[in-house]
Amino acid sequence: MMSNSVKIVMIEDDHGHARLIEKNIRRANISNDIIHFDHGETGLAYLMGDEVRDKASILILLDLNLPDMSGVDILQKVKNDEVLRRAPVVILTTTDDRTEIQHCYDLGCNVYITKPVDYDAFALAIRQLGLFLSVIQAPIISAES
Repeated sequence: MMSNSVKIVMIEDDHGHARLIEKNIRRANISNDIIHFDHGETGLAYLMGDEVRDKASILILLDLNLPDMSGVDILQKVKNDEVLRRAPVVILTTTDDRTEIQHCYDLGCNVYITKPVDYDAFALAIRQLGLFLSVIQAPIISAES
C-alpha cells in the first residue's frame, strides 16, 4: 500500500473527470491526500514550491489538455527538475495519438492512460506506482555527477 506521506497531485481541468479519478483511487483502497488543480500554472507553481521540493514524495496525475498550458510542458519541466524528476507521472488524457504517447514516454512519464479510463487498469497502475513510491521514500544519490 502507498505510504501515506506520499501526496497525489492531480492536474485536471475537467471537474467531472477529477471526481471520477478520485473515486477510483479511493476504490483502489488508496487513502493518500489528493491535491487537485484545474489549471497548469497553479499546479506547476505548487510542484515547484518549497513544500513539495522539501519532501518530493509525490505522484503526479496529469491531463495533457489544460486550459492555460500543455501538460507536455508540465511533464517536461518536472522531468528537467533535479528534485521533481524522481516523481512518478501518470498521464490521463483523451489523446491516443501514438506520436504524442511516445513523446510523453520519451520525456519520462511512467504510465500513459487514455480517457475514458479503464478503471481496473488505472487502479492497477496506481497500485504499482504506490509500490514504486514506497521504494523512493529514501533520497536517491545521483550518479550523474
